[in-house]
Amino acid sequence: MHISKPQALLFDLGGGLIDINFRRAFRAWEPISNLSLNEISEAFQFDVHYERHERGEITASEYFDHLRSKLSLKNEHARIEEGWNSIYVGEISETVALVESARAQFSCNAFTNTNATHQAAWLALFPMVKNLFNRIFTSHELGYRKPEKQAFEHIAYALGVPFGSIMFFDDLVENVEGAKSAGLHAVHIRSPDDVRNALRAIGCAL
Repeated sequence: MHISKPQALLFDLGGGLIDINFRRAFRAWEPISNLSLNEISEAFQFDVHYERHERGEITASEYFDHLRSKLSLKNEHARIEEGWNSIYVGEISETVALVESARAQFSCNAFTNTNATHQAAWLALFPMVKNLFNRIFTSHELGYRKPEKQAFEHIAYALGVPFGSIMFFDDLVENVEGAKSAGLHAVHIRSPDDVRNALRAIGCAL
């Protein structure tokens, strides 16, 4: 792969730089649910309510009410939130180190589909995120989420660069394809090697 040198890099957080696992939430919710762990796993969906929560269209309380009904949870807001925030496993240190190297040569930014509750959690758990990026764009603040074209339009405008001058990294194929459709260069992250190879292809010294 060879492309012209981008003006800005744009990285996904969850799955890109931070390892996440929703089954951790399901295990945390099992003691306060009438469902078994497998039943919770089957009932949980990245549904319309989930997406609206990530766009900031509904509050955490409204989304948790939806989860109470969907997953047969007891009315314990604190326990639901605790489980909701338990999805974070740890930073993907190899990719973090690559971004740290790239920062010396490129504007490095982040774009994550998230919500206010999760944002507070990952900022507290991974304080390095704030220092790693020039700007962090979140879906609940933008009002749009990946892979919606409007999200990439807002970010390109905010960064002041053309779509084709942004290289985007994400672990989900649909987000990569959405970025490409918007005119960005996009890299599918399956491992830190994908990030390393893409950075080398644009002349980044690692």
